[in-house]
Amino acid sequence: MKLHSDSFDNRAPIPAEFALGAPGGFGGNRNPHLAWEDVPEGTRSLVLMCIDTDAPTDASMAGRDDVKIPVDMPRTDFVHWVMVDIPADVRGIAAGSCSDGFEKGGKREPKGPAGSRQGRNDYTGWFAGDAAMAGEYLGYDGPYPPPNDLRTHRYFFRLFALDVPRLEVPAGFTAGQAFRAMQGHVLAETAIHGTYSLA
Repeated sequence: MKLHSDSFDNRAPIPAEFALGAPGGFGGNRNPHLAWEDVPEGTRSLVLMCIDTDAPTDASMAGRDDVKIPVDMPRTDFVHWVMVDIPADVRGIAAGSCSDGFEKGGKREPKGPAGSRQGRNDYTGWFAGDAAMAGEYLGYDGPYPPPNDLRTHRYFFRLFALDVPRLEVPAGFTAGQAFRAMQGHVLAETAIHGTYSLA
């Protein structure tokens, strides 16, 4: 199975059009174009995720003017997108078709391929203590690395082919719940990644 994007090259920078954060404010927050091929026989649905593997573990340092987040600080995952139950015959997602702009408090009903379901991304927890921004963030919300982070972040778009038509996950599910539900059902996986930094 192969995955590619017309919006950015694998291992290359992601344009601000597809990021939540941009120099001086918000980016376009459009989902990038993605397309795939060579889906294995027996595939009954697909799962798509976007995960930043370079989020700093000490969130209290993010965005501060008095300190730089060092490259060697311990890192963790930050989920930007999780979508399940994508029909097996779908072969791509157009740029901006699932997200086009930012909604404070999160999108109520993010768009996606017919039959698909989109779960919570990690901005749900990130904005939880901010009265103006708090909410349930569903679907795609793009890169917004701390502007004081010296490490360039990597954003992995991961596609999984499953042997089941529907995942047993609740409404408002997380990527962790999707991973657990996928166990024993993954026929194939492919990924590409782009980079982004505001430093």
